[in-house]
Amino acid sequence: MRILRLIAIIVTLCLPALPEAPKTSKPTLPDAVLQQKIQEKLSHSKAGGGKFTVRVQGGVAYLSGRADVVQHKGSATRMAKASGARAVVNNIQVTDAAKQKALRSSEHGSPKKAQVKTAS
Repeated sequence: MRILRLIAIIVTLCLPALPEAPKTSKPTLPDAVLQQKIQEKLSHSKAGGGKFTVRVQGGVAYLSGRADVVQHKGSATRMAKASGARAVVNNIQVTDAAKQKALRSSEHGSPKKAQVKTAS
């Protein structure tokens, strides 16, 4: 019995401590409020523009629809997370035309870089 106890102590000391679960600083919004917030954010953007459907269940945002620009799919995910979604299931389909356009752009060199103006 003492040997088992000694082994348990040694194993405990040798294993790294498990990290604590991250504590979220912002409270979870009710699903209906979160859904409205995400839809509003998408409707005011070039990415969303009313083309995507949003459903929220248990703090998880489910996105669906069709994107005419490849980057809009990722933008929609980021907007949903920024609105407070715990997780995002992105079922947005990128059109074949958008995929072809992105492929042609990548074949012709690096994409144009955005210019950011800074306040003086």
